[in-house]
Amino acid sequence: MERRMKNAQHLNTNKQFMIGNGILAFAVIAVIVIFVYMSLRLQREKEGDRYFTEQYTISLVNGFEGDSISILINDSLLLNRTIDQQPYNLQVKRFTEESTLMIVDNITDQLSVFELSERGGIYRYEKEDGKVKQLAQE
Repeated sequence: MERRMKNAQHLNTNKQFMIGNGILAFAVIAVIVIFVYMSLRLQREKEGDRYFTEQYTISLVNGFEGDSISILINDSLLLNRTIDQQPYNLQVKRFTEESTLMIVDNITDQLSVFELSERGGIYRYEKEDGKVKQLAQE
């Protein structure tokens, strides 16, 4: 009888220990999930508040007159028309971390890609022999 009592008490202690470990593991997982959720939420709020003051001036200087042109920055269409004057200037505020300018000739579907600086600035382009070239910045 005594032996049974000791054995039962020993089993009860192990059971309590396992339940305690399970509760502790659950608490650790809950704390991790809460911290991950809070950090993702804070990061999303930071990204939403980002405001850029820089401005790009895109100037089509030479060779574009009479051409049907599309101008895009990243995936945003800024201009889709036939250029009727030279130079043709377009001013745009910076709206993303990294900006890529794409000039598309709508007739030949030729694409010219240029990286834009994070500081903004005046960018001048000319078209010679069907190719768009970037001129030196002022």
